[in-house]
Amino acid sequence: QVQLVESGGGLVQAGGSLRLSCAASGRTDMSYTMGWFRQAPGKERVFVAGISSSNFTKYEDSVKGRFTISRDNAKNTVYLQMNNLNPEDTAVYLCAGDPRRAYITTYPTRYDYWGQGTQVTVSS
Repeated sequence: QVQLVESGGGLVQAGGSLRLSCAASGRTDMSYTMGWFRQAPGKERVFVAGISSSNFTKYEDSVKGRFTISRDNAKNTVYLQMNNLNPEDTAVYLCAGDPRRAYITTYPTRYDYWGQGTQVTVSS
């Protein structure tokens, strides 16, 4: 079993930055595709960014140029650096792991491992 724990969320003003972390325990070989998703109240869970085991990255269009996903396999941790935040970025952010594919999928149902999420609130 793999446990994912997110941290780093909080309240920030528009234009500010946050860095989210996702630490894995259990299966410590974190050499698989990881993704960040977000879910706002009353809305579906949507893909934000992903990183493959070969460090190929993919981003949702609205976060390109503002968010950066990275990983440190030695620390079993994936990061999401979020800059120039705006109120539309307000959501619960969840990290997820897909051990079955070498490529990045944007479909949340294809990820096997999930964290509990961390709240990000951006005030205007």
